[in-house]
Amino acid sequence: MTHKPNTLYMPHKILCVLLLLFAPSSVTLAQEEVDSLELSAELPEGLQTREIDSLLASWQTSKFLLFDEHCESMGENPDFDAETYAKRLSRLPNVVDMPYNNVVQQYINLYSGRLRQSVSVLLGASNFYNPIFEEALESYQVPLELKYLPIIESALNPTATSRVGAVGLWQFMIGTGKQYGLEVTSLIDERRDPIKSSYAAAQYLHDLYGIFGDWTLVIASYNCGPNNVTKAIKRAGGVKDYWTIYPYLPAETRGYVPAFIAANYIMNYYCDHNICPINTKLPMGTDTIQVSRNVRMERIAELCSIGQDELRALNPQYRTSLIPGESHACTLRLPTAAISTFIEAGDSIYVPTGEIQTVPDVAIATPSKRKGRHRGGGSTVTVRKGDTLGEIARRNHTTVSRLKQLNGIRGTNIIAGQKIKVN
Repeated sequence: MTHKPNTLYMPHKILCVLLLLFAPSSVTLAQEEVDSLELSAELPEGLQTREIDSLLASWQTSKFLLFDEHCESMGENPDFDAETYAKRLSRLPNVVDMPYNNVVQQYINLYSGRLRQSVSVLLGASNFYNPIFEEALESYQVPLELKYLPIIESALNPTATSRVGAVGLWQFMIGTGKQYGLEVTSLIDERRDPIKSSYAAAQYLHDLYGIFGDWTLVIASYNCGPNNVTKAIKRAGGVKDYWTIYPYLPAETRGYVPAFIAANYIMNYYCDHNICPINTKLPMGTDTIQVSRNVRMERIAELCSIGQDELRALNPQYRTSLIPGESHACTLRLPTAAISTFIEAGDSIYVPTGEIQTVPDVAIATPSKRKGRHRGGGSTVTVRKGDTLGEIARRNHTTVSRLKQLNGIRGTNIIAGQKIKVN
């Protein structure tokens, strides 16, 4: 499908629904018309075999997902009546409307049947990313159930690339990614950064809600772009309701919302279908540091005793082994134990430039005119909307650990308007 510039394109060939031959004569699409629709055999791009295989081949999966030979995901998938499915959907603590109909049922059948092994893997991988998604969505007051969008977008693979060039967990196109503050160059692609892309997606979803005032329409426009949803609303007589504009939406978008509803169902009721999650081993603690000189991952791996696969997995935003710190300060994520080793390495870790510095350009906090003075001493900054501790650390040339220590922060939650000590 062709989208206008700066319109976010998300998955692409989602479990398509057969086109309606005639537009409904009533104001809303009747339930029996919805129930009469059938699905084609095509799957969402994020859940196609190559994407699942890519997730399985990732460093995170091989390192932290533990496959249990006794897992019973290949066991019997029980049948339930329509009333049971409808009641289960109604019990989900969601803001987004989750109606039950025949189209949703067919997606549930796919997830619980043909894709049950994939769901098992996704349940395990979601332990890595759900905390990031939830924090980002919460910061923009976006319903937390939208954390399941990346399942049908990218199969939870941060380096996923669609056939039309959408990249990352949230499948940003370049134009929209840049519009929402994601840097994309030949060396850096922040669409692959799980944290930054999640905050960009949350802001985009928040902005779409400002346009439509309906979360189901927001989800539809996330797939096909707000222009296509606006056109469908006009063709439906101005009614802002997903099931009313359903016949006027692109075919792939007709399947996108039901696929999202079914994903919410299966990620919450997988046990009822005898699907067991892949066991997850918690990753080691990590922290970030800002580098202002060029450095190569091979050198970091050598001096800090880190595998290059691990280093790349922790820093998926870098498209080559070069971290171009000389162009601007760049964030580097390392295992916590390796941070001190990196700093102690001094100049020896950087790409030679013919000049020698006695102290590396990292972890040094410098006051600026925009910072205030805290009564207890040291400089402070005010948290901006959408800020993360990593972003604040980058702007102030310090580390997340240092910020936590200075401010007595245990987790990662901060709120706009909060004062944060930076030195």
